[in-house]
Amino acid sequence: QVQLVESGGGLVQAGDSLRLSCAASGRTFSSYAMGWFRQAPGKEREFVAAISWSGGNTFYASSVKGRFTISRDNAKNTVYLQMNSLKPEDTAVYYCAANEAYGSSWWDYDYWGQGTQVTVSS
Repeated sequence: QVQLVESGGGLVQAGDSLRLSCAASGRTFSSYAMGWFRQAPGKEREFVAAISWSGGNTFYASSVKGRFTISRDNAKNTVYLQMNSLKPEDTAVYYCAANEAYGSSWWDYDYWGQGTQVTVSS
């Protein structure tokens, strides 16, 4: 079992940066791939980024590639999402999720945090 708690969201202006954190409980964090997803009002949940259990492999949605960076610190049981050059269309609730397999399909992920709101004003 893995419990996830996101933090770091907020209200920023276009072009600003934010770093989201996701703290995990449980001693098996390092065995899980981690993903970030987001959901805007009236839209479906969408993939943002994923990282393998070791951190050696990462994958990004085309809409954020080059602007966002996912990383993890297994010693701290934490995964991060560094978001630069934020755009109004990045506004959403951001969720972290854990899964045994590394992938981009939200329905494959077994454990989810409660989400953190990111709002980007123009």
